[in-house]
Amino acid sequence: MILRYLLNDNAEMAELAEYYLNATAVTVTIEVIAEAVYVLKSVYQMERRKIADTLIDFLELVQCRDGGVLRVALETYGAQNLDFVDCVLYGYHKAENLDVATFDKKLLKLLNG
Repeated sequence: MILRYLLNDNAEMAELAEYYLNATAVTVTIEVIAEAVYVLKSVYQMERRKIADTLIDFLELVQCRDGGVLRVALETYGAQNLDFVDCVLYGYHKAENLDVATFDKKLLKLLNG
């Protein structure tokens, strides 16, 4: 539903998605946004920065568990060449001051500043 709203590629579905966004308190999770990132990148070949900006704007319309983590993750995804899940881990590190243990060299470099 999020993709139909964002892409507006099916007028009927986009209209229904907009109705739900306006009529109810919508909550999204990191997992749902991760799926949207995956589809926008792999199916629609959208550029990383565009994906990040689009989804950050979308977050203004909904409630989100771990919203601070997700915002950091999206900003990082738009600026770095990391998988989105690694960006989420970085988001937990930055937004919630959690230690992250990883062997991923690119993520380690970012974590260590």
